[in-house]
Amino acid sequence: MPYRSDYVRPKKSLGQHFLRDKSVARRIVDSLSDNQKTVLEIGPGTGVLTEYLLERPDINLYAIEIDRDSVPYLQQHFPLLTSHLIEGDFLQLDLDKLFQEPFAVIGNFPYNISSQIFFKVLEYRNQIPELVGMIQKEVAERIAEKPGSKTYGILSVLIQAFYDVEYLFTVHENVFVPPPKVKSAAIRFTRNDVQQLDCDEKLFTRAVKTTFNQRRKTIRNSLKPLVGNDAIAAHPFLDLRPERLSVADFVELTNFVEPYVKKQAL
Repeated sequence: MPYRSDYVRPKKSLGQHFLRDKSVARRIVDSLSDNQKTVLEIGPGTGVLTEYLLERPDINLYAIEIDRDSVPYLQQHFPLLTSHLIEGDFLQLDLDKLFQEPFAVIGNFPYNISSQIFFKVLEYRNQIPELVGMIQKEVAERIAEKPGSKTYGILSVLIQAFYDVEYLFTVHENVFVPPPKVKSAAIRFTRNDVQQLDCDEKLFTRAVKTTFNQRRKTIRNSLKPLVGNDAIAAHPFLDLRPERLSVADFVELTNFVEPYVKKQAL
């Protein structure tokens, strides 16, 4: 029997690289915790992960697929999925209408929208206790990195604020059709105990993005778009660069700059 991609061609416009190594697919599915009852697979493609997800009797599986060629293929080869298969774009999906209970997320995520997927997961973090997926190795390393590293950045802070992050394993290029130009990695997010940050969360996000967007500058200089050019009080973080700050440090920084931001808005 020809390989599945003979029936569904991967589309460059969708950032598709179909996984063809079943042992890797099984490892990804096995990385999902046993206590996840409802699972949403993003972009099942030709169903390499789907096959093993459907074998788990503990899982109530849903899937969303944007590729119109993949949808009939999945309906034909995985009839058990048909009633829970959604044709559409995950980034546009109203998750509140689809799920009333907590649900985990899994997928071989397109590299070009992985960050957008994670930002949406953060938006629904109180409904999503776990995410397991495959992304570009460099992005996975960045998300899992700890403070002090040059690769520690915006995604590291925003995701680690609400999830414990584990870099699971590296995946080589030759297990995909077509092979990507970079290595991939499996990663897992597990919801931590933080229900809300001890600061203005919108300002926290702005502070993280503002400082890392000018990461070569000290925090004092990179914060000027938020606080203006007026002098601000001394603080030990101001002469550091953003990669030195932990999530807790950014919470403290947010509370410190909040009065200046409010004054600037007047």
